Amino acid sequence: MEKLAIEGGYPVRGSKLYYGRQWINEDDIHAVDEVLRSDFLTCGPKVDELERTLAEFGGARYAVVVNSDTSALHCACMAAGIGPGDEVITTPITFAASANCALYCGARPVFADIDPRTYNIDPESIRAHITEHTKAVVAVDFTGQAVQIDEIRAICKEHHLVFIEDAAHSIATEYKGKRVGGLADMTCFSFHPVKTITGGEGGAILTNDEKLYQKLVLAHSHGITHDESQMEGAPHEGPWYYEQISIGYNYRMTDFQAALISSQMKRIGEFKKRRQEIVKAYNDAFNQIPEIIVQQEIPESDTCRHLYVIQLDLKKLKCSRREFFDAMSAENVQCQIHYVPVYWFPYYEHLGYQKGLCPNAEAFYKGIMSVPLYPKMTDQDVHDVIHAVSKLVENYRK
Repeated sequence: MEKLAIEGGYPVRGSKLYYGRQWINEDDIHAVDEVLRSDFLTCGPKVDELERTLAEFGGARYAVVVNSDTSALHCACMAAGIGPGDEVITTPITFAASANCALYCGARPVFADIDPRTYNIDPESIRAHITEHTKAVVAVDFTGQAVQIDEIRAICKEHHLVFIEDAAHSIATEYKGKRVGGLADMTCFSFHPVKTITGGEGGAILTNDEKLYQKLVLAHSHGITHDESQMEGAPHEGPWYYEQISIGYNYRMTDFQAALISSQMKRIGEFKKRRQEIVKAYNDAFNQIPEIIVQQEIPESDTCRHLYVIQLDLKKLKCSRREFFDAMSAENVQCQIHYVPVYWFPYYEHLGYQKGLCPNAEAFYKGIMSVPLYPKMTDQDVHDVIHAVSKLVENYRK
């Protein structure tokens, strides 16, 4: 445990706590080292092993691993047949990739509002934004809490839409006792360093649909196949022969990334348990502070939280969000903001999007702040975050 100095009667950290951080152990290092000493650095046995592990873990028939969740979302949109003239409904409270994946395919993102209690996309707002051009819904499990999967799946079935679950935050989350992964038409994971498990970078798409799976395989690797049953052109000439039968990209994952993720998967239960312990400690503390609004969870979601977002009730504080953010940094707790509404960015403004599209999302954004949450945090670290928030609220209370 880090040694703390004492200043003014309370502990002061000697180094900053950041909002997220990976946890790499010797087993992880050994797993990567083995691959670096092997014959395969990419497209090898560790990729195949990870795909089998993820499919089984997520309760899906198939998994395709790729180099990022952004690539996963792009491949999912390609597999769904999304193209020019189509619309894809998503949330503005997300990383830009959840909307950009529609743009990559020439389609138009449409932003539905969030539920102000859970911060996830509101199924009724999805329904209100469906038009004859709507082709898919990209629903984001924000902070790790599952979206209302049953409601969204029913809406998609009713309107013949493809349901893509952006589960970048929610690997190990369960919905009604089943792990996220096989509950939507396609589910996309992220293995960025601040996520629950990491490969440095990386992503995956899980599905139960064989036709979608075949399209995902082509999309992530140049549209090229070695499968004779899929070939269209010249007769099979030998073991070297392959064909490109569709457009695709080089979104493949390396074997050493796959080995790291597979190693991390062995501790995912431990990571989830510790994240839930920290979330409980935060909830217990912050629910007692009227100036702090705590995210509500639906009972169906057994959440493995990736982010812990506090919402400042600025009407009760004599400070701005920026002042509170900077004061937290001065307490050696480095927060982050998740997220700026996607359509507020200049690129989307140039496409014709304007502020005011999603009032709940915009109101939410103005007061939010993500505080540190990662499994390597000690109890003292958690106490320090709670202390910093409590101290600043007391200082800024009207």
